[in-house]
Amino acid sequence: MPTPPPEETVLTWFDSLSNWGRWGEDDRLGTLNHLTPAKRIAAAGLVREGLSVSCAWDIKTGPQPGATVESQRYMLSTGLGLDEEGRRGLLSGGRAGGAQEYIGLVFHGLDVTHVDSLAHLFWDGKMYGGAPASLVSDRQGALKHDVLALSDGVTTRGVLLDIPRLRGVETLAADDHVFPEDLEAAEDAAGVRVEPGDVLLVRTGEGAARLAEGRAYNANKPRSGYQAACLPWLHERGVAMIGSDVAQDVTPSGYKTVSMPIHMVGIVAMGLWLIDNCQLEDLAATCDRLGRWEFQFVLAPIRFRGVTGGPTNPIAVF
Repeated sequence: MPTPPPEETVLTWFDSLSNWGRWGEDDRLGTLNHLTPAKRIAAAGLVREGLSVSCAWDIKTGPQPGATVESQRYMLSTGLGLDEEGRRGLLSGGRAGGAQEYIGLVFHGLDVTHVDSLAHLFWDGKMYGGAPASLVSDRQGALKHDVLALSDGVTTRGVLLDIPRLRGVETLAADDHVFPEDLEAAEDAAGVRVEPGDVLLVRTGEGAARLAEGRAYNANKPRSGYQAACLPWLHERGVAMIGSDVAQDVTPSGYKTVSMPIHMVGIVAMGLWLIDNCQLEDLAATCDRLGRWEFQFVLAPIRFRGVTGGPTNPIAVF
C-alpha cells in the first residue's frame, strides 16, 4: 500500500488545491464548473440500452445503520376505514378519498444517500470561496452555497471504478484504503479514463456488507474509502462530483486536525460536491454484465431553500 501523506502536507492543500476565485467571486458551483454543455451532450450519447439504475438506498423509518436521527413518517390521513359505510375521507367524503403524510429526516450521516452542498463544512470559520460560516444560521439556514445551486440538476458522464473487483474481493478491508494508484489501476482494468466534468463513483463493497448484514450492519465501524492522497488527483482530473458507497473518507482517517480530509479540503477548498452513502451494488453488477463502466449520470436534489444538501437518488443511464 502506498504511504499516506503526512497531515502537514494535507494542511497545505487548503491553499494549493484551492479553487477560490477561479470561477469568479460569486461562484456557487465549485467543481461543477468543469461540467460544460458539450459534456452533457456527449453524456447523452452514452445511452444505448435505455436502461436506468438507481444508486440510492431506500429511506426507512425506525433505527437504521449509521442514522443520526431516525427518519420519520407521520400519516395525516389514510385509507383506513374508508371501506366502512358512513366514513368521510380527505376529499370531502363521498366516494373519494386520499392520503397525505409528514416526513422528516437528518440526511447528513452514514445512512441516507445524500449530496453535500458547499455550505456543509467550514474551515477556520470560512465556507468555500471565503464566505463566513455565520451565513449558515439556525433561523434561515444557509444563506449562501445551499443546495439550490443544483436547481437545474446534474447531467454528465459517470464513471464507476470498482476497487474490490480490482482486488478480487467482495468488500475492501477497513485498512485497505483507496489511493490514486488504485484509481488508475481500476481505470486500466475498466478501459476508461476519468475526465474533466465527470462524476466519479468509487465502490468499496460496503454496500454488499450492508445488504448481507441488514439492520445488524454497523456503519460506525472502521471502513475503507478515499485516502486523502486522492485529493490532488481529483483536482488534476477536474472531477465535477464524487460519490461512494461510504461517506467518502477513510474511517478513521488517521489525521488529528483534518479528521475528514476528503470532506474538509474537498468541499471548503476545492468546492467539490460529494454524494455520500450510494448503493453501488446494482450499478456494479450492471457495468460488469454490459462490460461498460461509463454511463450517463443524472442527479436532481429537492429544491429546498437554505438546506446544506439533501437526500437524492442518483441515476445511471445506459
